[in-house]
Amino acid sequence: MYFKSCWVCIKESSPLHTLVLSSKPKQNCSLKMASPKLAAIVVVAALVLSLSHAQLSPFFYAYTCPQLPFLVLNVVARALQADDRAAAKLIRLHFHDCFVNGCDGSVLLVDVPGVIDSELNGPPNGGIQGMDIVDNIKAAVESACPGVVSCADILAISAQISVFLSGGPIWVVPMGRKDSRIANRTGTSNLPGPSETLNGLKAKFGAQGLDSTDLVALSGAHTFGRSRCLFFSDRLSNFNRTGRPDPTLDPTYREQLRRLCTTQETRVNFDPTTPTRFDKAYYSNLISLKGLLQSDQELFSTPRADTTAIVRSFAADERAFFKQFVKSMIKMGNLKPPPGIASEVRLDCKRVNPVRAYDVM
Repeated sequence: MYFKSCWVCIKESSPLHTLVLSSKPKQNCSLKMASPKLAAIVVVAALVLSLSHAQLSPFFYAYTCPQLPFLVLNVVARALQADDRAAAKLIRLHFHDCFVNGCDGSVLLVDVPGVIDSELNGPPNGGIQGMDIVDNIKAAVESACPGVVSCADILAISAQISVFLSGGPIWVVPMGRKDSRIANRTGTSNLPGPSETLNGLKAKFGAQGLDSTDLVALSGAHTFGRSRCLFFSDRLSNFNRTGRPDPTLDPTYREQLRRLCTTQETRVNFDPTTPTRFDKAYYSNLISLKGLLQSDQELFSTPRADTTAIVRSFAADERAFFKQFVKSMIKMGNLKPPPGIASEVRLDCKRVNPVRAYDVM
């Protein structure tokens, strides 16, 4: 669905603040000229707001926080203006949340001695960023809809909007998650590492009920964002302690990376061609042996792997990639916490609510 331009009509008299798209201005409503991106956001929001409340459903906040998509959109758009890595930071937080105890917002919890051993202390979460953006989204949401929207849902919808604002697809996010009152630092070992082999990747994704197609599609999120050099520097000269560079790394690209990595903490774009755009370039890079991490290149360069054909198909057809990415994101976003874990809607995403204020679900 594509709109050259349209008017957004918000009928505030409706309990759902009915959203109407029109080619001409209407009377008796708040009017704004909509860009194609906003028009698409409005279409999705209209779908989200049009039906009744249900558990883990796109319509979960239809009555309790109908403006949620726009609140998140505004904050993410501002964040992207200040930091072109904001989108990649937010989708990484959602991914790292869901792979440990399901999508429960536990990745956001900070240390509380004797109470919370933060997942942020786990090695796979070293250097993870974007918490400040989540705090800003939560503040905006709490101001409009206090005590209603979970931090886990904020991660899910902010990942969706981040992808869309970066040129990727848009989809309707099922919502209704709750926030865990515990963290699971040891569970961060479930997260794939930058030097993971294909077998390791498949095992970790398989443990979450995700198959090879999900693995390749979700890895496509590395089409934007950056990685620290320490996560791939061994590929440049001493791959797997052989004293030689990784043979699946293009030599010209390898020398480019050597020049860029002035320190181990230097951050390098995952995609050297369109580093801030969500597109299919990631897969073209893999075919050209320009995957930044070993775990990226494994998808294409592992002999006789079923993932090779999937990489080729996504490199050839961006629409096919986008379609599968949406399916896999929804599938990952549906990962549930183990039964029996106390949950709530956190008022501060970094900390559990005071005992007197939370409602165990």
